[in-house]
Parts: sequence; structure tokens; C-alpha cells
Amino acid sequence: MGILHKIRVAVWGKPPPTKAESRLLLKIDFFILTYVCLMYWVNYLDRANLNNAYVSGAKEDLGFKGTQLNQINTIFYGGYMAGMIPSNLIMQKVPPRIWLPTTCLCWGFLTLGTGFTQHPWQIMVIRFFQGFFEASCFVGTQWILGSWFKPAEIGKRTAIFTSSGLAGTLFSGIMQGSIYTNLDGVSGLAGWRWLFVIDFLITFPVAIYGFLVFPDTPSSTRAKYLTGAEKTLAIERLPEVDKQRGVLGWSLIRRVVLSWHWWAFVLLWIAGSNTEMYSSNAIMQLWLKSTGDYTVQQVNYIPSSVSGLGIVATLILGWYSDYNTRNRWHVGIFLSFTAIISGALMLSPPTRAAKFAALILNGCQYAGQTVFFAWANDLTRKDDAMRSIVIASMNMFSVAVYLFWSLLFYNTTQAPDWYEGNWAMIAMGCFLFVVTIVCYLLQRRQEKQEAMEDNSWGSPIEKIELDGVKA
Repeated sequence: MGILHKIRVAVWGKPPPTKAESRLLLKIDFFILTYVCLMYWVNYLDRANLNNAYVSGAKEDLGFKGTQLNQINTIFYGGYMAGMIPSNLIMQKVPPRIWLPTTCLCWGFLTLGTGFTQHPWQIMVIRFFQGFFEASCFVGTQWILGSWFKPAEIGKRTAIFTSSGLAGTLFSGIMQGSIYTNLDGVSGLAGWRWLFVIDFLITFPVAIYGFLVFPDTPSSTRAKYLTGAEKTLAIERLPEVDKQRGVLGWSLIRRVVLSWHWWAFVLLWIAGSNTEMYSSNAIMQLWLKSTGDYTVQQVNYIPSSVSGLGIVATLILGWYSDYNTRNRWHVGIFLSFTAIISGALMLSPPTRAAKFAALILNGCQYAGQTVFFAWANDLTRKDDAMRSIVIASMNMFSVAVYLFWSLLFYNTTQAPDWYEGNWAMIAMGCFLFVVTIVCYLLQRRQEKQEAMEDNSWGSPIEKIELDGVKA
């Protein structure tokens, strides 16, 4: 029993102190995590499918030229950037159980439409709106997880959530390879078109499931599977919130802009997300296709190894961040080194195996999604509205950098070496190292201030009593 308990604590954290809290945690783990993981899985499935379709016949069928694929990805992230803060602000007023499944349904229909396009410009229009609706998924879920789970619980849950997105990327490549083999030409549709149709058929029931089970936030939930006592416990078990959900206005802008959290964590995620560039720009797929040595199926299957390592790194580092909540900065240092190493290897790979190693190693960078957002969630818990803006801003500004960074350093005309991109990867790795240290020092300062407040004198009676003791 002792060994099993230690394993349980190492893997899933300390069990709740009461049976009532254990039952509550089991319920919210099941209903929240199943939906957000399925939603993020189809989110990445729908997002990654364009790169897989491009190398599976869409480039030739639609007449892609030059950097049009990069332009489409840039337009997608333009919509994505435009949707993040509005989405989190909307959820301050509209129940998340309505908003999140609605946006999932919208991007599902847009994915279906992509399968019937006839020109790259049509995809550009669709992907802008798809990006706008998909923006709700990641930042909205990060805010929801911070609303329900304790600081020592959130890292591993965030790891599971972000891993589900990587699983979508992994599955998209495998699915496209299988579709190309089995459905190419069926009913007059090319295999790459079937990918978008099947994506929609998977996305639609996930959205319906969200309408049925998603519980909102602890203070607003109407979930029938939670008792009245459990709804009260869901609020009481978390640190007290000074500013509750829905507190908007000019005071919110002042609270956000004057806080160190907004500036520091935005810079942290700009650095962290832009060390994912090899993976997010489908560099391995484009390189494999450029060699002419691999079949369409292999070009889709082999890059799944990047997502596979990303899942492993995300789970391990997410678990570590919960085990050592005050030292989440360790992960930032680790990821800065993996970025620098992968960029250095890509600069002058001695063998083809070394190039594979560099591109696969870059999958580790996905772990930043878990740890950096858990870190920000922890340190902004006392202000729900500000927390939602900080989290949304982290993603929004990182995407703003992505819009031009990918075109400058990782566009298709720079294949197969991406020399400038390799130097950009090394630079971002170094930047990540510096910003991680800055965030850690600011965290230390915040902890000292909070400790001083906790130890400050209480009521006048307490002061008299304590003065009497001193006398």
C-alpha cells in the first residue's frame, strides 16, 4: 500500500484530504478533461490537415505557387490572433458551455468547406475565419483549467490537454496517409479532399458533446452531475479570488498593463512558441518531399515522430512542473537548450540522421504550452478577468510575431536548408533563456511581497495581545 501510494503521488499528485473532494475532483477531471482534450484534438487535427493535404496532392490540384502555403498559414494566424482576447472577454459574459462548443462547431463547418475549394485564395478566406473561431480553444481552456484546479493540480492537467493537440497533429499525418491509400478518387474526390470531410465528421459530435457536459466555471456551473455541496466545495477549495469573473471595464486595463505578469509572460511565450517553428511550419514534411526519396505515405507518416516526442516531453515536464511548482522555470531553461541544440544541428548536419534528430528534438518545444501557461495561471489566480487577458495576450502576441517570423525565416522557398531559420531558432532559444530568468526573479519578488502581507499585523486586538507578549 505504501509503494502504491508513493506511485500515485508521483504520477497524479497527493490525493485530496476528504472523500468529498476526491469525488468532486474525479467528476471534473472526467467531464472537463474529456471535452477539452477532444476539442483540442480536433482543433489540431483540423489545423494540421492543410500541411498534410499540401504534400498529398493539394499543391498540384489547386496550383499553389511560391510562398502561398506560408501566406495561408499567416492569414490563419491573423484570424487566430484577432479572436483570442475577444473570445476570453466573451466568456466573461457568455457561459463557456455555450461559447466553446459553438466555436468548435463553426471551425468544423469551415474545415468541411476547405475540402471543396478550387483555388488557394478560397482557402485563404476560409482559414482566416477558421483561425478566429479556433482561437477560443487554447486560451479559453487554459483559463477554464485555472478556474477549477489547484496550483499543484494544473500542470499535469494542462499537459494532458496540450498532448491531445499533439495527438491531433500525429493522427492527421497517419490519417492522411491512410486516406490517400484507400479513398483517393472515391466518389470523384481526391484523397486530400476526403481528409477535410472526415475531419468535419469527427468534429461535429465533439461539439455536441460539449453542449451536453461542459460545466462552465465553479461560480456559474449548472452541471447536473454536481451536487449543491460539490459546487460550493469547488469554490472553497481554491485560493480566494479578489476579482471575480465578469469584472470588466477600464480598471481591468489598468490592472493588466501595470502588472509584471502581462509583460513578462507575453515575452516568455513569444520566445517559447517561436522555438516550435520547425514543427509548426511542417519543415520535416517539406524537406522529406524535396528529397524525392519518400512516398506520399511516408511523407505523412514519418513526421508523426515529432508529435510523438512532443507528447512524451509535454507529459514528463508537465508532471515535473506540478511536482515542483515553485521551480517551473527549470523547464524554460531546459527548452532553451533543446531549441539551441536543434538549431545548431540544422545549421550544418553532418548526416541525414543528424537532420532527422534536429527536427524530432524540436518536438520537445511543445512542452512550453503546458508549463508556461500553468505558470501564468498560478501567479494570476487572484484576478479572474486579468488572468484571462494575460493568458490570451500570451498567445496573441506570440502569434503576432509568428505572422512575420515564419515568412522571413521558414517559408517554402528557403527549403530544404532554411539557413536563416536555423539562426533564428538559436536566437529564440537564447531569448527564451533570458526571459525565463527574468520571470523567475519577478516570481521571487511576488512571493516575498505576499509573505510580508501574510505576516503583517492583523486586528487591533491581535496587536495589543502581541505587544503585551513583547512587554
